[in-house]
Amino acid sequence: MTEDEGHLDNLAIGHYVVGAIMVAFACLPLLHLGMGIAMMAGAFPVEAEIEGRAEMIPDLFAWMFIGIGALFFLLGQAVSIGVIISGRFLKQRKNYMYSFVLGCLMCFFVPVGTILGVFTIIVLSRESVKAMYGRA
Repeated sequence: MTEDEGHLDNLAIGHYVVGAIMVAFACLPLLHLGMGIAMMAGAFPVEAEIEGRAEMIPDLFAWMFIGIGALFFLLGQAVSIGVIISGRFLKQRKNYMYSFVLGCLMCFFVPVGTILGVFTIIVLSRESVKAMYGRA
C-alpha cells in the first residue's frame, strides 16, 4: 500500500466517524419538533396578553416549531449521509469531484469538519492521487 492509498483510507475512516457524529447531532432538532407536537396536543396551554386581553397562542406557532424542527432534522441527516457517502467514495477511489466539493463544504463544520475538510482537500489535490482517480 502506498502512502497516498493509506491517506485516502484514513480519510475514508474519518468521513465515516464524522458522518456518524453528525447523524447524532442532526437528531437534536427532533426536540424542537417534539415541542411543537406537544403544543399542538395542548400540553402547554399558554396564554398571551395581547392589548390587555388574554388570548391563546395560535396553532401557527406550534406548526412553526414542527416545520422548523423537521426541516433542520432532514437537512442535517442529508448532509450527514453525504459525508458518509463521500467516505465510501474515497475508499473506492471514485467520484473525485464529489469528495473534493464535500471536503470544501466540510470546512464550515467547525472544528472537526474543518480539519477533515482541509486534509481532504490537501490529499485530493496531489497529482499522484488525481492519477489514482484517472484525472492526470
